[in-house]
Formats: sequence, C-alpha cells, structure tokens
Amino acid sequence: MTKNQILIYDTTLRDGTQGEQVTFSAEEKLRIAQRLDDVHFHYIEGGWPGSNPKDMRFFEMAKTVKFKNAKLTAFGSTRKPHIRPEACPNLKALIRAETPAVAIFGKSWDLHVTDILKIELEENLCMIRDSIAYLKSQGKEVLFDAEHFFDGYKHNPRYATRVVKAALDAGADRIVFCDTNGGAMPNEISDIIKKVSSVVPQAMSGIHVHNDCGLAVANSIAAVKEGVKMIQGTINGYGERCGNADLISLIGNLQIKMKMNCLPPESIRQLTNLSLFISDVANIPPLMSRPFVGRSAFAHKGGVHVSAVTKNSLAYEHMQPEVVGNSRRVLVSDMAGKSNIAYKAKALGIDLDKKNALGKVVHQVKLMEDKGYQFDAADGSLSVLMKKAIGEFVEPFNLECFSVVTSRTLENPCLSQATIKISVGGEEELTAAEGNGPVNALDHALRKALTKFYPQIREMHLVDFKVRTLEGSEGTAAGVRVLLDSTDGSEIWSTIGVSENIIEASWQALIDSIEYKLSKDKKKR
Repeated sequence: MTKNQILIYDTTLRDGTQGEQVTFSAEEKLRIAQRLDDVHFHYIEGGWPGSNPKDMRFFEMAKTVKFKNAKLTAFGSTRKPHIRPEACPNLKALIRAETPAVAIFGKSWDLHVTDILKIELEENLCMIRDSIAYLKSQGKEVLFDAEHFFDGYKHNPRYATRVVKAALDAGADRIVFCDTNGGAMPNEISDIIKKVSSVVPQAMSGIHVHNDCGLAVANSIAAVKEGVKMIQGTINGYGERCGNADLISLIGNLQIKMKMNCLPPESIRQLTNLSLFISDVANIPPLMSRPFVGRSAFAHKGGVHVSAVTKNSLAYEHMQPEVVGNSRRVLVSDMAGKSNIAYKAKALGIDLDKKNALGKVVHQVKLMEDKGYQFDAADGSLSVLMKKAIGEFVEPFNLECFSVVTSRTLENPCLSQATIKISVGGEEELTAAEGNGPVNALDHALRKALTKFYPQIREMHLVDFKVRTLEGSEGTAAGVRVLLDSTDGSEIWSTIGVSENIIEASWQALIDSIEYKLSKDKKKR
C-alpha cells in the first residue's frame, strides 16, 4: 500500500440499512455491491448473515458473483459468552458466508461489558481473542471493530487499550476505532488515536464514526491525519440515528482536497452518479445541498455570483464540478440579475440580444416570481418565456374552452373526464379523454386534440407532478404552484403554473410543456 493510499470500506448494505426509511431487498443489495465494485471500492460489507434471512440470502447469491476490485465482507459479533467459538452460531454464519474478509465487533467500553452484557471484563477479552483466532484459522482476513472505543477510552483508557491489544495479539488484520455514539470531537479523535498509536500500528488502523454531532466527516479526516489508513462509512451518510460518515464527502475531501489516493480518477468522476443511484434504489429523494454531488452544490442564484462565475468559475466555486461528475447550474429568480438570465439564455440557445430583450426578461421574471413562480426549477417555462420576449414564438394553438368532471363509483373510486376544444390555423378540434385525476385527464385530452396537427406530441408524456401551497393561511383557497416534468424519450424538461385554482395552475404548466416540445422540435428542423 502506498504512503497516501486510503482504503475505502463501505457499509451501506449493513450499517446504512439501520437508518430510518432505508431498506434494500437481497437483490437490490447485490446490485449495489456490484456497482460499488465497479467504482473500485476496496471493501464492501454485505450484511450480518447471522441476524436475518435476507442477509443470508444475499451472501448465497453473492457466491455466484466475481468481484473484480472489492473484498466482500461479512459482519458479525464475537462469540457468545462462555461457549467455544466453533459452537457459536454467529461465527458459524460468518464462515458459511464464504467471504474473503469478515468484520467482527467487540466491546471496548467497560460500561457495555459490565452493565449491558453483564459479564466479567476478562471474559470479554477472551471472547475477542477466541473469535479472531478461530476466524483466522479458517483462512479469513479479520477486521476488528472496537465498538464504543472513544467513549471507552475516555472512561477507562487502560481497559480500552487492553481490548485492541488483545485483538492484535489474536491475529486481527486491522483494528477499526469506532465512535459508535457519534459524540466525539475531532480533537478527541486525534488525541486518542495518537495515544494508542504505540499499540496499534498506523498501517493496521481504521476509523468508523457516526454523525450524531454532525462531525462524522470531520472526525474521519482527523483520524486520517493521525495516520489511519482505512475509512468506513456509507454512501450519502445513511445510517442509524443521524447516520454514518458520508463516503461521498469523505472521498471528495481526501482525494481532491488532501491529495490522498482513495480511488482511480475515473471512479471519482462517477461519485455524483453513484450517489443518485443509491438514492434511487433506497427510494429516498437526493439531498440537493449534498457536498460535491448535490444538484445545488454548484448552483448559483445571486446576480453578483453569476457575473463572477461567467468570468472565472474559481470566484465562487472551490473546484470544477465535472471532476466528480456534477455540473454547474445558474438559477433564475427574483434575486437574479442580467448575468443569470444571459447565462441561462446562452445555455438554452436563445439570443436575447436580438431585440434588446434581456432587460425585459429580467423584469418579467422578477414580477412573476413575486406571484409565486419559480423558474430555477422550470427551464421549460423559462425557455418559452424568453422566446416570446424576442418574438421567436408563434402560438401553436388557441384554447376555445375546456371542462373537467371528476366522479366516484364503487368500481372506480376516482375517474376524471376532460373535454377540450382548440383551434389551429382556424380549424377547430373538439375531443374528450379520461384519466386517473383531473390533470391526467386534461393532459390526455389536450395531447389527443393536438396529435391531429402535431403528430410528434405522441412522443411525450408526463413523468412527475408536484403541487405546493403558496399561502398556507388561506387553507383550500390558497394559491398553488404546480411543477410538471415531461419527457419525449430524449430529454426531460420542467414547466410551472401558478394560480389560486389547482386546475388552472396545472393547465398553465401543461401548455408550457406542449409549447416547449413543439418549439424545440421546430428549432431542430
């Protein structure tokens, strides 16, 4: 291992799933493990085979998979008190998992030994020695997680040190110092690791911390600065209570900022995609403000910021977003100046200088945002607005009228019917359609009516529909903002509508979505 090499140990599939609302099927765990292997993680902790049938099934399936870069690791505890290791079901399950590496945890805080396990301090040391020696005799690489190490050291440094020394003497390949309660400060992490470095060689140490004080990443970095060579954590920081150290942020800081060698450069460029992939499989919305990889990590809203970034991105960005597979975004809002609008127009391929329309668009955006519009989340509507401002947009159709009726029956609890009449070039079209709700019915009816004139409308459909109340004090009479995401298979775009009537707001967003589709297709021709 090179001097600056840091080993990445992922425990998303075990510790991460202990987080609230985080769950993976055995099949999903296998998909994630293969993805982590592709990104060149060094260790992947697959679960606790002795604790539940799902993890046992995962390890059975994993036996058919060849991991190219990572060591699949099974997790478990030391033997139970007062029994032989070969008779312990926990250790038997670890052996049956047939992984090249195993991680076992043992108590290093005497409070847990005497008050929780209610056993003698010496028996705890015997449990650690026996378990590690047995697993080594079975040909396993053994990582020992010294659970509650920092709390244990602060309470009884002599016993905590005896614990890790017992693990080393028994043949453990690595000692992982754990801040299980997540309450340690960075200076405490540094001081304690420095004090035990005479017992645990730096090359054989690791760090595993929780985020209960919001310091998991900082504490992990503090440990690395003291010579620790392995960091443990989870993707997106998922985990029990406040979560674990976020490996995405840790890798970004260690490799990009501190010039440590964690992963190959091509893997660093996959960090954004990896974060989104895990969020998607976990069915948890990605955190917009997540460092390095969040959608807002390189988003600029203030006019002064955007003006500077267009001249030199270093003015308001600590790094190039492309390094981690992210991208720069400029937001448009009531805080936006001409620089924001000009940047967005250029990105959308619109020339606002043609008719000196830049000032007009800025003014219109500010007025509309005051009414509740939010163009930083609706590029489709912003594009239509800009094209109308420079006279490059011809209304593709006119609405004559529409009506929506929603009925409820025993067979179908909520069925909506929409009737719509439009005109295109003086020719009228009247049609109707059904949907699961009023917006769905309107969307079907509008696209059905327009298909006669614009066949490409068949390519598009809605993929998301979001509603937000703007003035909660007004109850059901409050204004609402509707955001629609649409796609035609090659692109996804967002549009917005605002009104006191949810159907009207939805109609506005639908119209913008259709108009955006037709205008971009016209430009292609």
